[in-house]
Amino acid sequence: MSTKKIGDVILDVQNISLSFGGVKALTDISFNVREHEIRSIIGPNGAGKSSMLNCINGVYQPQQGSITFRGQTFKHMNSRQVAEMGVARTFQNLALFKGMSVLDNIMTGRNLRMKTNLFQQALRLGAAEREETLQREKVERIIDFLEIPAYRKVPVGRLPYGLQKRVDLGRALAMEPQVLLLDEPMAGMNVEEKQDMCRFILDVNDEFGTTIVLIEHDMGVVMDISDRVVVLDYGKKIGDGAPDEVRSNEDVIRAYLGTSH
Repeated sequence: MSTKKIGDVILDVQNISLSFGGVKALTDISFNVREHEIRSIIGPNGAGKSSMLNCINGVYQPQQGSITFRGQTFKHMNSRQVAEMGVARTFQNLALFKGMSVLDNIMTGRNLRMKTNLFQQALRLGAAEREETLQREKVERIIDFLEIPAYRKVPVGRLPYGLQKRVDLGRALAMEPQVLLLDEPMAGMNVEEKQDMCRFILDVNDEFGTTIVLIEHDMGVVMDISDRVVVLDYGKKIGDGAPDEVRSNEDVIRAYLGTSH
């Protein structure tokens, strides 16, 4: 790994508890994320990983606890407010517009940065047209970065799965996030696609300086690219630290890795 400089805490999750009816999804979870690091959240299925991301990006409102982003604490924020603060998210199940081109899908990530209103954009009035040209240039840079210029005009639904995942990452990058939440970005990929995605994640972290919070099932990937790992099991935190610490944690081995590892 590169000798990158990890900064101060950018995201601080304190005592988060989340229940649905009588079912506890998360119980008293605390951890932090430092600027410029790759912070992974792992655990078996049903451990509460996606629920944790949903709390961070405002989809769920936890019953207890608080989340502090860049020194600003919030208990009840919706997804748009969180996005405007600088947190973007990709989803486990692709939520792309299958009939739209790669370029247009990634452009939707720029909506947050648009100053002109929808009416001006629809009529392509002077300011709107200038702004769209500028936004398009930024999107083209992301397309080049993700090595998909050949597909820029292709409807996303026609692309292979691995490339659709790349477009999903591109749309999140178009929001220019300070923190990027990745929910199983490599699920369903073959080995080559995983290697590509790993490289892009490391490059986003390195070249854009983006802080990354990653949920991933592939333990090899997690141990290779993470700076720190937090482990959940049945909605409780059972481990937290550098990959080597987590790998040798008895609770983690029992819950997740199986004694044979």
